[in-house]
Amino acid sequence: MIFPEWVGMQDFFKLAAVNAVVFLSIDMIWLGLVAKQLYATYLGKLMAPAVNWSAAGLFYLIYVLGVTWLVIMPNVSKGVWQVALPAAVFGLVAYATYDLTNLATLKGWPWQVTVIDLMWGMVVTGVAAALTVLIARRWLGF
Repeated sequence: MIFPEWVGMQDFFKLAAVNAVVFLSIDMIWLGLVAKQLYATYLGKLMAPAVNWSAAGLFYLIYVLGVTWLVIMPNVSKGVWQVALPAAVFGLVAYATYDLTNLATLKGWPWQVTVIDLMWGMVVTGVAAALTVLIARRWLGF
């Protein structure tokens, strides 16, 4: 079984909603305040003139549902570190897929962005998953 029997689909969607709010909030702060200049400096010539919000929205939907299903649900009754650590690994793998593929295939993809993104993927995914579990326990009765 993918996750404990006592956790149903309604619980999955509650956790996914919390995870979405937490993950997006943290990631928007990163993208809007911290990484904006970083990406402009290193990726300026590669960046699209406008964000493709459909593609971004699809990424966030798939990513949040994946983290919730594969990491948060099986570990929601365990300690926060038992959620944060596998979530950080999930983040590393997912962000590595994107960044290392770009590094391998795109002319001019900077290694600095790859390193920073890998670290960010681990941090944002681990922190968001841990906060999701803390919120779920405190306010949703998990």
